[in-house]
Amino acid sequence: MVQRRSRRRMSVARQILLLQLALLSLVIGAGAALAVVDERGDSDDAISRQVSSIAETLALTDSTAQALSSDDPTAILQPQTEKIRMATGVDFIVVMAPDRTRYTHTSPELIGELFTGNIDRALAGETFTETYAGSLGPSIRAVTPVYDASGTLVGLVAVGVTREEISKQFAQSIPTILTIAAAGLIAAVLSSLLVSRRIRRQTLGLAPDELLTMYEHHDAVLHSIGEGLVVIGRGRGGTAQVDIVNDEARRLLDLPEGRVDLSSIPATLRDVDASSATDQVHLTDQRILVVNQHPVEWEGKRIGTVLTIRDHTELQNVLGELDSVRDFAESLRSQAHESANRLHTIITMVELGKYDEAVSFATNELRLSQQLIDRLVNAVQEPALAALLLGKLSEATERGVELTITEDTALGALTPLTSRELVTLVGNLVDNAIDASRTSEQPWVEVTVMEEDSTMVVAVADSGPGMTPDALERAKERGYSTKSRSRGIGLALVSQIVKRHGGTFVSEPGLGSMLVVRIPLRQAQQ
Repeated sequence: MVQRRSRRRMSVARQILLLQLALLSLVIGAGAALAVVDERGDSDDAISRQVSSIAETLALTDSTAQALSSDDPTAILQPQTEKIRMATGVDFIVVMAPDRTRYTHTSPELIGELFTGNIDRALAGETFTETYAGSLGPSIRAVTPVYDASGTLVGLVAVGVTREEISKQFAQSIPTILTIAAAGLIAAVLSSLLVSRRIRRQTLGLAPDELLTMYEHHDAVLHSIGEGLVVIGRGRGGTAQVDIVNDEARRLLDLPEGRVDLSSIPATLRDVDASSATDQVHLTDQRILVVNQHPVEWEGKRIGTVLTIRDHTELQNVLGELDSVRDFAESLRSQAHESANRLHTIITMVELGKYDEAVSFATNELRLSQQLIDRLVNAVQEPALAALLLGKLSEATERGVELTITEDTALGALTPLTSRELVTLVGNLVDNAIDASRTSEQPWVEVTVMEEDSTMVVAVADSGPGMTPDALERAKERGYSTKSRSRGIGLALVSQIVKRHGGTFVSEPGLGSMLVVRIPLRQAQQ
């Protein structure tokens, strides 16, 4: 986590929020202004169409032309035009002679005076609209000619609405426009807050320079550390996904370049909700890894898991060789202890004067021991394996376990396993069986190493409680121990060797418990 600075800079989320609010306010304000201008233009167009329609309708009415030809047009037209004006809401309707003399007007005192405005286009037979400052002030007016039945121009009709009245009508639509703009602004603010909250959660509330520093440090650290690093986070829908994998982790876990799917990570490392763990041993097909697991939380919520991985393959091999040496040393110690006991027995018999019994005891023990050694040396061509089995015989005897190496045991010199792998495989199976058998009243272990149908078979049976298939699968993944509730990696190492050579490792039913390993010999022959 980047160390927070004493002078707190504005976070990315807040900067984006302010920029969004400024941009949205500008857009909504501009939109409202354009809406006002557009509404004003629409209002003028609507008024122009209205006054044109009223003027043309009045001009085309026969009674209008007849009234203009009468002796007193005002007496006939003034009441009619006022009714029409009141019904339509216009400000004035002026019926005039071709010489501009008014016959009607909203203000009766102006009747008989000349019309102020343009009429040339109307005199030419055209209906037109214009904005003009007349006797009632600026107005939008329409002027149209009036013809009698013979087609003679007998007068003009002008209909108009003052700008003051248009502004009043327009002002009534302003609150609606402002209400819509305010609603849009409120919706924009709420959506911006939601976006800001999401960005804040995704950026952990950091400022841009802090994110840049974090990225630079992150990139430098990923390429410089000697440990593997895997970060498992939560993607969309809360599903786990691999967010970060450095070069060393790709090498240790044999991961491909590019984006890594969660399914490519070993199953024992995928649990994003797992608690903290220190120095857990995990095995792949080729390596022995030590993994530390640390949860990552933000605002009290679990957002992922960080895994650090170290390669202990070489160290484990050295420890395995050391264990083998210790086993041989322990076997020699057991044999020396047993030989000393036998020697004391023989000396005691001699001292008691039982010479024949002493000779018989010595020769029988020597004969049985030599027969077993001769059988193993002749049947098993790998010296390390033969020495291991002889050592395990003495160790089992000392621990009160009857260990039997079956007559079927025989293995040629050509095997797919190296001496180290063979000792690791057989030694761990026998050790596990000896430990398991001691839970019974009469502990025993039976070992068979042989070739069968181009396959090397290692079968180890014992008088222990046995392992279910599920327990064996768990032991293959993370280790298993029969000594206590603690976990070991002996069977996991066996499984690793078996996978490496394309073999099988199963639990089979028998007189007691039996683990069987089968590895094809054709690889060694090739």
